[in-house]
Amino acid sequence: MMLTRMLAAGLKVTLNASAILALTGVSQAFAQAPYPNKPITWIIPYAPGGGTDVIARPLSVKLGKALNQTIVYDNRGGAGGFIGAEAVSRATPDGYTFLVAAGNTHIFPTLLYDKVPFDPVKDFSPVTNFAIIPNVLVASPKFPANNLKELVAYGKANPGKINWASSGNGAGGHLGLVVFAKNTGLKVEHVPFKGAGLATTSVMASETDLLLANTGVFAAQIRAGKLKVLGVAASKRLDALADVPTFAEAGFSLESASFYGLMAPAKTPQPIITKMHDEIVKIIRTPDEIKRIAENGAFPVGDTPAQFAAWLKSEVDKWGPVIRENNIKAD
Repeated sequence: MMLTRMLAAGLKVTLNASAILALTGVSQAFAQAPYPNKPITWIIPYAPGGGTDVIARPLSVKLGKALNQTIVYDNRGGAGGFIGAEAVSRATPDGYTFLVAAGNTHIFPTLLYDKVPFDPVKDFSPVTNFAIIPNVLVASPKFPANNLKELVAYGKANPGKINWASSGNGAGGHLGLVVFAKNTGLKVEHVPFKGAGLATTSVMASETDLLLANTGVFAAQIRAGKLKVLGVAASKRLDALADVPTFAEAGFSLESASFYGLMAPAKTPQPIITKMHDEIVKIIRTPDEIKRIAENGAFPVGDTPAQFAAWLKSEVDKWGPVIRENNIKAD
């Protein structure tokens, strides 16, 4: 009888242990389900239809197919990009929420604003930079200069008479204007607008003379001949504007650009960052994608997270002194 009880007790312990192991195995199986196993959200901190969508939306579609999972493309504009960026900075770092970042969210915030609802460095983990979009200088159809040298000659002969539009104080085009005017000794009148669309309309109507912005802002107007292109603020020419020289080719020094890239909330697991990076870069480096990005006035990048972080720091270091020395604040 005693032996029977002992065997029964042993069997019970064995069964309990087996049940625990079985449950643990099930739990581990759920925990180790392949990533991603549900839709991924990309938050775009701008309204639909802008330059961000031109570069990022097709990438999100191709990435969804590669991952066999839906990429929810969520335009969440407002406050110059701060609303969307803050939402991602506070999101759970589980690999299912990302930010399509740009200069307004990761280069200029702490340089132009006293209070920012997120830390561009500490609150995010870089994934990769999709593309760099050089700024292009365009002029109204009636503006007398047809290239950069003629612009400088006209400006020196007519100090203070050039009205240079921008999408707002502290915008990339405004900062480029400040650098170019200082380097050439030009005196121009800065005319800030609330957005690149209004600035473009003003230049086309010859209410203002010049605008420095990326081609996504006015590509259609350039093709229609409603704007004159004077120069590209990049180290090399754009495929989309192959006949337009760079500032350096014209004898001037100016490189000014926008960018669009992917950021995850800080503390997102490294394997997830690596997987997203590898899949996106694979897409960016395909011939079709290289061609598509180039046709939209941009240079494809697809760098590593570390390279992306280093490039962002270099841009902050580049534009920080310009902003401080000229006491520039956002509108």
